[in-house]
Amino acid sequence: MQIGSPAHKELLCRTFFEGHRKYEPENLPWPDLDASALALLRGIPFWTHALQAEEDAGPMISAVAEREADPLLREALELQAYEEARHARIIGHMIRRYGLDADEVHADVPDDAVTAFIDFGFEECLDSFGAFGLFKLAREHMLVPDPLFDIFDQVMQEEACHIVFFINWFAHRQANLGPVARLARPGKALWHYARAVRKLVGLVRDDDAPEGKDFVVTGAGAFVDNLTPRLVMTASLVENERRLAHFDRRLIVPTLLPRLAALALGVLKLIPERRAVASPPPRAEAPAPASPRMSIPSRPEETSRVA
Repeated sequence: MQIGSPAHKELLCRTFFEGHRKYEPENLPWPDLDASALALLRGIPFWTHALQAEEDAGPMISAVAEREADPLLREALELQAYEEARHARIIGHMIRRYGLDADEVHADVPDDAVTAFIDFGFEECLDSFGAFGLFKLAREHMLVPDPLFDIFDQVMQEEACHIVFFINWFAHRQANLGPVARLARPGKALWHYARAVRKLVGLVRDDDAPEGKDFVVTGAGAFVDNLTPRLVMTASLVENERRLAHFDRRLIVPTLLPRLAALALGVLKLIPERRAVASPPPRAEAPAPASPRMSIPSRPEETSRVA
């Protein structure tokens, strides 16, 4: 299939529409939490940033949809805007229900919504790869009722749909801007990935950055003891492959981060890990049951297109 063709546009939009699920946050099966689970969630320094990110995303993508001339692409962008706004409502409902610590947020629409969406999309590709792995580790380690993970499992899968839609929307857009833009797409994608990485590194180095500004950086240690890059990358590779496995391979799927992580993991495996001082596992008395949905084939199929 030719990237940028009408058939490509039809496939990427229809695939996105088919992944949509109808539900309202307040009607989801939110479980009651005991004191220890509440204390754990309330101790994660993440909720204000998570709410702000989702509140910003919906109006921004709506502004992109308003500027889109193609009716099918506009409909798909409007659907992503709706789902991002629904993610904000999910987090807002969770914050209120469980009394989580979060500040009030307000959405701002950037003047150049298209450029902001492109930056946002590549940041999502970067963040989602890590978030998939951390969600897997959280489900394995956190003493939180499984129904709460079921709710956010759907959110994680929607994020997988978002990044696949975005990376194909970007490729389609570049292909239809002319031959120069088509040829420049891989370089432009790398440039945006580099911007996303610089932003993440800046958060790591900035002592004045708000707590919880990026969950991958600041919040992961709240639920996994002795967290290591090897552990995170291994979990992220497994979950990323599982969540993207069902997409039509005529579409592009993000592969840059998984390939870099696989390369880094290969290097790390050559370096002996330092043994941690043995101590009784704090959650051994009530291990969270593993969900059968988390299993994947031992030899996942490699993706066929590179973003």
